[in-house]
Amino acid sequence: MKRRTFIKQSSLYGTLGLGLACKPQTRQTGTALDKKSIGVALLGLGGYSRGQLAPALQLTKHCHLAGIVTGSPDKIPTWQREYDIPDANVYSYESLSEIANNDAIDVVYIVVPTGLHAKYAIAAAEAGKHVWCEKPMAMNTKECQSIIDACAKNKVKLSIGYRMLHEPNTQTLMSYVESKPFGEITGVDAAACYRGGGPSGWRANKAMGGGALYDMGVYTVNGIRYATGMDAVEVVSAEHIIDRPKLFKEVDETTIYSLRLSNGLIANGVTSVGRSGNKLQVNCENGWYNLSPMQSYNGVVGDRSDGSEALQVFVENQQALQMDDDALALLNNSELMCPGNEGLKDIHIIEGIFEAAATGKAVAL
Repeated sequence: MKRRTFIKQSSLYGTLGLGLACKPQTRQTGTALDKKSIGVALLGLGGYSRGQLAPALQLTKHCHLAGIVTGSPDKIPTWQREYDIPDANVYSYESLSEIANNDAIDVVYIVVPTGLHAKYAIAAAEAGKHVWCEKPMAMNTKECQSIIDACAKNKVKLSIGYRMLHEPNTQTLMSYVESKPFGEITGVDAAACYRGGGPSGWRANKAMGGGALYDMGVYTVNGIRYATGMDAVEVVSAEHIIDRPKLFKEVDETTIYSLRLSNGLIANGVTSVGRSGNKLQVNCENGWYNLSPMQSYNGVVGDRSDGSEALQVFVENQQALQMDDDALALLNNSELMCPGNEGLKDIHIIEGIFEAAATGKAVAL
């Protein structure tokens, strides 16, 4: 598409089923189809696309940056120069349906605010493209299911961008659910926090998925699930804490919660954009292990009570590993490591946490 045509079509220029808990998957090692590389179009050119995904796509072996979808025409020249993207592979949100006619693009990666995930994931599926959707998957379980249904109807695959589930130390920790190196798990504590200067843009907007629980809390919910291999059956308690009320008028600054898992175990989570903390701690009958940090872009490592260095494997780029895994699943027509039901299950729990915090009562899941 010519840039002039894009500008005319872009209104923004003139005026956005539950199954088993998380389990480690065997990573694919080869391709079964003639196509050698999956073409990816990034939909949304904000900080994560610019700072993480686009650079990571220069490191991948099985996929490449083929196109962009944006509501900001002024960003197009820079992206085209830096990544050699032809006019034919540039789309606006309004022209997304036309991507159906572009064989160079196999996947649309949804990287807009959470409140817009369902809209554009469904549009991409209806255009016949596979969907990679950033986490949190959507605002609620209804939206999650609508994405799953649209992908199934249009016979395209759906993967949720849980990069930690592809990370090697996280995969090792997940394997401990079966191997039980220190006996049965007796407790789990998950923290995904950072101290920011206050919400801005869509992160200050509740309807768009702003606030700590949506933005960071999904790491803790998913972490509890993959560390135990179990799903939650009840939100025992939850509380929103606002330490800076002048800054946090609409969204939560800190959320603390407890979950009851399917075997009765209580797991605790805290997520915050006003406090520090980045750790997944698993206590067992005869020892412990952890990831600290549990969800940073770099340096996710862990310790064990026996001094083993099994959780200290280095990976160059988490996003590249994630996208290569997902690309191989498409090339092999094989099982995805993080399909849509993973995102749906986490949002189901997050909805319960919001309800428990609002009512002050336990919520059955």
